[in-house]
Amino acid sequence: MRRALKATLIGGCLVILTGGGFAFASGGGSMPASSGGGGNMPGASGPSYDPATEYAKAITALKANKYKDAARAASHVTDAVPTNPDAWRLLGMATAGANDWKGSRRAYERAVKLKPDDPMSHAGLAVALANLKDAKAQAEADWLKSKVQACGDSCPDASRLKELSTQVESAMAPPAAGAPKPSAMLDRSILFGGAKTGDAAYVQAVSLINERRYDEALASLDKATATFGPHPDILTYQGYAWRKKGDYAKAESYYRQALAIDPTHVGATEYYGELKVARGDVAGARVMLAKLDKICTYGCADAEELRRWIDAGGDPQKN
Repeated sequence: MRRALKATLIGGCLVILTGGGFAFASGGGSMPASSGGGGNMPGASGPSYDPATEYAKAITALKANKYKDAARAASHVTDAVPTNPDAWRLLGMATAGANDWKGSRRAYERAVKLKPDDPMSHAGLAVALANLKDAKAQAEADWLKSKVQACGDSCPDASRLKELSTQVESAMAPPAAGAPKPSAMLDRSILFGGAKTGDAAYVQAVSLINERRYDEALASLDKATATFGPHPDILTYQGYAWRKKGDYAKAESYYRQALAIDPTHVGATEYYGELKVARGDVAGARVMLAKLDKICTYGCADAEELRRWIDAGGDPQKN
């Protein structure tokens, strides 16, 4: 990033220090009023539910096998951020646990549509379809097999992909007499990472972003999301990484999700403004700058940085 970030853990709360502020990603999923990390405003008011808090509730309920409670909390997350694939995948897991296979299928279908390359979502959809006796389950199983073959034995996801494929095949096979029902949860590792795991993934992602290793950073941010859910700090850095990779549409989707959760998020507002400059939408960038000037009552480095972008017609460091 143009100004290096420093990450540290203080009292179990992740703190990211920048030249112009700080960002929190707490294990409890609490939402900062504003924090680090570029926004067309999705709305003047936030959602009815705090997505990170509801995500944490769903995880807790899943651990206790309280699937209906988990599905209720997960649905609050999808209501708040309907374009977040992780939220739909969580709802798919919860509804599957409650044996609501139609609900699980719908949730996983949304997850796959939003994130087509996610093996967990394809695996969950395959299991839901298999339980509904839907022949489309085979297409999902074949998709996973192709991923296993393309990955081989040496790629980082090899063992996970093989395990998912095996579990899907087991779910699709006729059950032997007395055999236990295949787990509707598939990969339960999402439940046992905990805040420390999520914090560590977030710290690593920030370091990787500073090193411009954006693909690796995105993988670490995915791990943080598995712990904290749709948190605006994580979403902002996902947007930043995709912007640096040149995928402006995907970057915008993450910035908008962050601002839907926290409309006054300083980092998301700044970075979205920078994205608008990069797209030639100077008028839109000025709207973001005006918003920053209101959020940062006494001025902040984020507003000054976006102002430099606007004046320079792009990244000032490249001009």
